Amino acid sequence: MTTTTAPPAGAQTGTPQPASPRKRGHRGNRGNRTAGEGRMAALLLSPTILVLALVIAYPLLAAVHQSLYRAESGLDADGFVADVESFVGLANYADMFVGESGRRFLNALGNTTFFTVTTVFLETVLGLCLALAMNRAFRGRSFLRASILVPWAVPTAVSGLLWRWIFQSDGIANTLLGSEILWTAEGNASRAAIIIAEVWKTAPFIGLLVLAGMQVIPGEVYEAAKIDGAGWWRQLGSITLPLVKPTLLVAVLFRMLDALRMFDLPFVLIGPGKESVETLSMLAWDESNQLRYGSASAFAIMLFLYVAVVAIVFVEVLGADVTGAKELKLISKKTRTKATRTQANTDQAIAEQKKAEATR
Repeated sequence: MTTTTAPPAGAQTGTPQPASPRKRGHRGNRGNRTAGEGRMAALLLSPTILVLALVIAYPLLAAVHQSLYRAESGLDADGFVADVESFVGLANYADMFVGESGRRFLNALGNTTFFTVTTVFLETVLGLCLALAMNRAFRGRSFLRASILVPWAVPTAVSGLLWRWIFQSDGIANTLLGSEILWTAEGNASRAAIIIAEVWKTAPFIGLLVLAGMQVIPGEVYEAAKIDGAGWWRQLGSITLPLVKPTLLVAVLFRMLDALRMFDLPFVLIGPGKESVETLSMLAWDESNQLRYGSASAFAIMLFLYVAVVAIVFVEVLGADVTGAKELKLISKKTRTKATRTQANTDQAIAEQKKAEATR
């Protein structure tokens, strides 16, 4: 008698097997869920986008429009002399590099760059030292972490008044130094006063961010380095600094963007109209205070472009992960790799099971 044996379900046959309906349905549900999440994300972000358009996009476009006009004396419709807004195109931008306006602009640009580079460098070094000190276990560490927040919590205007009292001609600074330096007048002394006050206030910001980055470094890494004979300096250069580099870059970027817009501290501590400490923000304020809104808007737009260029350089060139997108991408990649390996192991187990059934 002839016996016909049906091929196993997983065996290869001449007719290609259709894909499993369950898998097709799974993929379809996944696609529908992704589209729904996209619509929900757009709906949830729409209020934020609307607010940003009102408080950022509209003022920016209005400033660009205003920078193309200039107030000039002329005759109105009734023949009387009046100040009218005349369209001058890019004349306000061209005037930044010639004459008295050009001299003030270049001076303010130099002061802004000098204060930004100097203060951020000193804040980074001091903040890193503070983070290293707060990361060590010692008696009174909690008190140190709490007290370091005090300068950062003080409003900038209040900080400016505090340091103005310190740097008065009969203040505590001259008393301790035994001199009569005019800290709040023109010259290098006023620049030094701005740098000291700015570093005192904002160095804790970098210190706290770097400390947060140090807290996530596993202790096993340092233990392995100690076993290999690495000293403290070797651990700092080979472990701590490389691992806190992303956090440090973000902290430096935030501080640079804030320092480029410096206005309130020199305005309160030294006062307006001082060429040695006049920044781009103070220059734009002074022009608007003189009712020259066209040139004030042009100075503000140039400051905006300066800040934008610095941000782009940090994000694109130096790789500062401001939004956490790189870390999220890395996590997603690891998740996909793990899921792929799990699926491969599952498929292999199923294939072996079918092969064993076919053999039986």
